[in-house]
Amino acid sequence: MNVALESLVPAHPRQGATRPIGSGVLMFFVIGACAAGGFVVASTALIWLLPMFESWLVSTFCYAACIVPVYLLHRRFSFGSQAPHGHALPRYVAVQMMALALATMFSFLLHGTFALPSLMAAILVIALTSGLNYLVLRAWAFNRDRRSEAKPA
Repeated sequence: MNVALESLVPAHPRQGATRPIGSGVLMFFVIGACAAGGFVVASTALIWLLPMFESWLVSTFCYAACIVPVYLLHRRFSFGSQAPHGHALPRYVAVQMMALALATMFSFLLHGTFALPSLMAAILVIALTSGLNYLVLRAWAFNRDRRSEAKPA
């Protein structure tokens, strides 16, 4: 590339600079929906194929098996993160544990305390949990620590 063109092209293009606004949120929900569908299919099939194991145990292992592939997809497509795996993956797992606790709490409140119809409660649980999950992942799990980037030359 000649010198005139090199001056126009930044040396380190900003991640996601050409990504339309909102595409990260859209990808977050597309990946999440596909992962949920894959989990339902895999856990249903494995529960049927492995009757010698408790259903809840098979389901738990299926969920656990989804964590790393979904993390990698979110890291790349939803957040465009450059945070190191040693930094982002443990945080991602912590956020997933928090999401399980939140879904349990929201379910208890919406089904039990407010006695909402099942479909409405399920939709609200998914919306509230997913929304908070996205915000925490964006701000904490996939956010590269700004202090480590500002090293003196």
